[in-house]
Amino acid sequence: MRHGKLPILSSLLMIAAMSLAACGSGSPNGASTITLYNGQHEQTTAMLVSAFEKQTGIKVNVRTAGEDVLGNQIVQEGSSSPADVFYAENTPVLENLREKGLLAQVAPATLAAVPSRYNSPAGNWVGVSLRTTALVYNTAQLTAAQLPRTVLELAQPRWKGKLALAPSETDFQPLITAIALRDGTAAAESWLGGIKANSEIYPDNETVIAQVNNGQSAVGLIDHYYWYRLRDEVGQSGLHSALYYYTPGDLGALVNVSGATVLKSSSHQSDAQAFLAFLVSPTGQQIIAHSHSYEYPLRPGVSPAAVLPPLQTLHPAVLPLSSLGDGRAALELEQKLGLL
Repeated sequence: MRHGKLPILSSLLMIAAMSLAACGSGSPNGASTITLYNGQHEQTTAMLVSAFEKQTGIKVNVRTAGEDVLGNQIVQEGSSSPADVFYAENTPVLENLREKGLLAQVAPATLAAVPSRYNSPAGNWVGVSLRTTALVYNTAQLTAAQLPRTVLELAQPRWKGKLALAPSETDFQPLITAIALRDGTAAAESWLGGIKANSEIYPDNETVIAQVNNGQSAVGLIDHYYWYRLRDEVGQSGLHSALYYYTPGDLGALVNVSGATVLKSSSHQSDAQAFLAFLVSPTGQQIIAHSHSYEYPLRPGVSPAAVLPPLQTLHPAVLPLSSLGDGRAALELEQKLGLL
């Protein structure tokens, strides 16, 4: 999970006094409890849960773990799962559950709160926030002019021993899938083989960015928000790295979406749907926008943190989320090449 110190955002929680119409009128059964399987940022989710509970009177029992762990747990539990809501960091795990028939339909008003391209085409999950992949580089070792123009160049021999990578992170899989979709499976496998040969392998992206910042590696593949969180942790004097976005439209600047869903087996459908509505309500999206997550909110009219570049200026590659599938093909390639 993503850890880090959060600023005090009591002013955001006060926004929860707004009309309950933003996310429903509360539990129709009076005070009740729903269970949330949380694969997203733990601290930001805690803030969202606190505001939701105050606004609706519905209690939320949170179980936090990696989204892959929770997704597999839901599959194993099947119709007996205690989960009412699953909040995931990436869409492939949600698509896997949809394919298995484990997800309910999201309320149309909730889906309508964010642009349709960020939602499940089948209406089984709603997009909540997004981030883009990027390259972090050590500023003592490289200048921006020396960096690759495309993510595919990282497989070239000149990057041998310079790249930090966390292939077990689930947000790495959509990038593999995107390359396979555009260039074919053989090309994706060749690229993976090249970056494996060039990389030092680490267990997570927090380690990747720390190693780049301290000069152990020259560059690292990450999602953009890790750099902003590192900056908060070490301060300007401890910052020896910078963030680099690939050329417009390159797959190295791929958009990844975090989403949420209601389990079909939930016995608290109305309350679970109310939680999804809250995530994309103005209150929920403002909490996300001003949190330590540094992700982009998806609701129109809610601006991201001021330190983030406007998303439209980055021109990231936006593939239909349905085309990213359930991530199985990417996992198989990683396993074949010994990256997992």
